[in-house]
Amino acid sequence: MRDDPRSHGLWEASAPPAPATTALAGELAVDVVVVGGGFTGCSAALHLAEGGADVAVLEAEEIGFGGSGRNVGLVNAGMWVMPDDLPGALGEVHGERLLRLLGEGPRAVFDLIERHGIACEAERQGTLHCAVGAKGLAELKERERQWRMRGAPVRLLDAAETAAKVGTTAYAGALLDERAGTIQPLAYVRGLARAAIGAGARLFTASPVVSATDEGGAWVLCTPNGSLRARRVIVATDAYASSVWPEIRREQVHLPYFNMATPPLSDNVSRSILPERQGVWDTKDILSSFRFDRAGRLVFGSVGALRRGGQAVHRDWGRRALAKLFPQLEGVNFEYQWYGQIGMTENSLPRFHRLGRDVIAFCGYNGRGIAPGTVFGRCLADLLLGRIGEDALPLPVTAVEAAPRRVLREAYYEAGAQAAHLAGARF
Repeated sequence: MRDDPRSHGLWEASAPPAPATTALAGELAVDVVVVGGGFTGCSAALHLAEGGADVAVLEAEEIGFGGSGRNVGLVNAGMWVMPDDLPGALGEVHGERLLRLLGEGPRAVFDLIERHGIACEAERQGTLHCAVGAKGLAELKERERQWRMRGAPVRLLDAAETAAKVGTTAYAGALLDERAGTIQPLAYVRGLARAAIGAGARLFTASPVVSATDEGGAWVLCTPNGSLRARRVIVATDAYASSVWPEIRREQVHLPYFNMATPPLSDNVSRSILPERQGVWDTKDILSSFRFDRAGRLVFGSVGALRRGGQAVHRDWGRRALAKLFPQLEGVNFEYQWYGQIGMTENSLPRFHRLGRDVIAFCGYNGRGIAPGTVFGRCLADLLLGRIGEDALPLPVTAVEAAPRRVLREAYYEAGAQAAHLAGARF
């Protein structure tokens, strides 16, 4: 997108075409306007339209341009934080409610994929959270205990079981989550958009919101060539926040994350790595992730930005790290390289905000966009359709609070990841 191969990489090259859309022109009135055409925005539009609402989406660029189209593609349950931490941070009611919702999130994603026939390379073989060393294994043991107390189908694998499933002896164990899986994320969000259009929603791309005016009974959102009048507004931009609601951006510290994809591997090599096709990420602070696409490419990622010298550093590190994990990949090159930004909040948990009269937003996905974005979009639709009250939402209403030292921390994370990867393969 924008003729930049580092923005969406393999996903743009392999996704089915986006549904036909145009820029907003002229004046239009609807019940609800959704700002942002990612997982949350397209899910909200789909569920609103299915519920009978007249809804329009304003996307500044293209469907999936932000984090949704740059995602690793791991459809995980829960958040990064330990399950027991959610009730402590959010209160017992909201904490357990959020855990239930996000625990069921992957099923909601795969159900939508099946119901709407979305071609997005869906794999429902689970994911593997792999332990690096004794510290990582202890973390996964505790994570398993907390999830199993809630009835989740997770299982801690020992080193030998992990080696059989991953194809390397680098890990001390792994937590297998059978709820989870992988998808082609840009293909999925384009499929959600197509389904929303089919249900009656109107999607406008190349239509950035340049102003939003509260006229009392309605909001008027202006784009370069048109305007939308709506009683209610959903802001679904997350880390790629609109300049009209800059407080969302100030609340989040951006963490860059890149992905690189090998050419399709030979059958022999491909079968020796992740033979069951789970998605993987590890317990390191500067974590790594990997999974296959349907063509047999291994997609390998980590923290870092492919700019200002970072592209060469991270590429070379990726080659060394992959060869250390899988010696059969010695000398492998990368066919695609791309990166994006993860919006991190202070407690690594999402937020629900009222940004104005009848303006609502979920944001702060902390690297877990697919399942949370899908179910949060559905929640917003249910709220505006009157199916649930605000007291039934998975998060309490909170005020936006700016992240301390945000700019400094963002520079530190980008430089720190580049320095760590310059030092060598981290296993």
